Amino acid sequence: MELEIKKFLFDIRESIDSIENYLGDKRDFNVYMSDKMLRRAVEREFEIIGEAMSRIEKIDSTIDISSKRQIISMRNRVIHGYDKIDNEIIWGTIVRHLPTLKTEIEGLLK
Repeated sequence: MELEIKKFLFDIRESIDSIENYLGDKRDFNVYMSDKMLRRAVEREFEIIGEAMSRIEKIDSTIDISSKRQIISMRNRVIHGYDKIDNEIIWGTIVRHLPTLKTEIEGLLK
């Protein structure tokens, strides 16, 4: 695996870790919704994850990450459609897809 791809994978893992740290052990959608700074921080981390994923895709599209296209699409929506961000979709991604993504990224980094 190319060194540049490993750097992007590391960036993704770091952003996932940041999202987990921002949310803490008690993941509560109501707390998330009531804290604009928290929402913006999570959105920024998803921008980084999506951009890193897009760059990986351009270098080697054979790297197997199950939600690659959805992550890139979410990044585009967060950046270009800031006024149409659906917090429930972002929260659902955090709860349902982030753990799988973290496992896949850690596996690729080994």
